[in-house]
Amino acid sequence: MDTALIVIDMQNDYLYEKRKSKFSYNTKELTANVNKLIHQYNDKGCDVIYIRHIIQNLPTNRLLFGFSIAGTEGAELYSGLDIVSDYCFDKLVGDALTNKQLMAHIQKNGIKQLHLCGLDEYGCVSSTALGAAKRGIKAEIISNGTATVLPLKKVEKIKSRLEKAGIKVR
Repeated sequence: MDTALIVIDMQNDYLYEKRKSKFSYNTKELTANVNKLIHQYNDKGCDVIYIRHIIQNLPTNRLLFGFSIAGTEGAELYSGLDIVSDYCFDKLVGDALTNKQLMAHIQKNGIKQLHLCGLDEYGCVSSTALGAAKRGIKAEIISNGTATVLPLKKVEKIKSRLEKAGIKVR
């Protein structure tokens, strides 16, 4: 199959009850929607690839960010997320395609389209979609499998960038 589902940053620190209040996602609804997508794509024979945002475990990062810190429970994939493959890659920045092992997997398996879901729609999901477009890979964002906590002004700016890059949001 030339299409893969990329599940981005569905991690404890953004979804579980101990998360910071700024991550006000509707965990139950989002997880149900993402799990439905995971099974739809897996049933069609598509790769389902999980991405974790990992921040280096340094004292300054623990103070500045306090989430997605390497080696912590919060950085792990959310326990309510259905895992159907061993394809899990870590990223250090918004664009998941900066991970060389992920790009090697995409190339080795002839993946030509990425369908993206997860967190945050106008953060790392959009960043990965824009990164795909830069690399000549088709990308689509599945909006019912995403959520955002970003302000409308920032969302509008990112929507414009996605549109200019020819990225479909459905």
